[in-house]
Amino acid sequence: MDIRRAQASDLDKVREITHKTINGIYPHYYPAGAVAFFLDHHCGENISADIAEGRVYLLYSADGNAAGTVTVKENEICRLFVLPEYQGKGYGRALLGFAEAEIGNSYDEITVDASLSAKSIYLRRGYREAEYHIIETASGDRLCYDLMKKRAEK
Repeated sequence: MDIRRAQASDLDKVREITHKTINGIYPHYYPAGAVAFFLDHHCGENISADIAEGRVYLLYSADGNAAGTVTVKENEICRLFVLPEYQGKGYGRALLGFAEAEIGNSYDEITVDASLSAKSIYLRRGYREAEYHIIETASGDRLCYDLMKKRAEK
């Protein structure tokens, strides 16, 4: 397992991991309008801007395939996704640990917007619920998520 900073040439890999994961997992937790909102929010333009800022990382599995991604913006963990076929193998845990260590180098607190599908993972890692948010999408569906926080380890 290898985690590397994404380059501009990795845009399609990051977008594929993100969109394939959203399409594979989120429909079990959210209505169609919320899934569409997530896909639009994680569009190529937003991913490309984060790559240009040096915020995006890719995790490569032992077989050399890009299996997951995470974005670190200051003290916030964003866009943490592992392809469905690689889930349950420790890749998400590795990406989360990597992001927490990166943030811990400069900040005392870590924040993450936790989707319904990921909330229990963050709770097990010691995060606490700080705020609850609901976004009404263009279709009228509601997207619910928690802002979660944790003290960074030094």
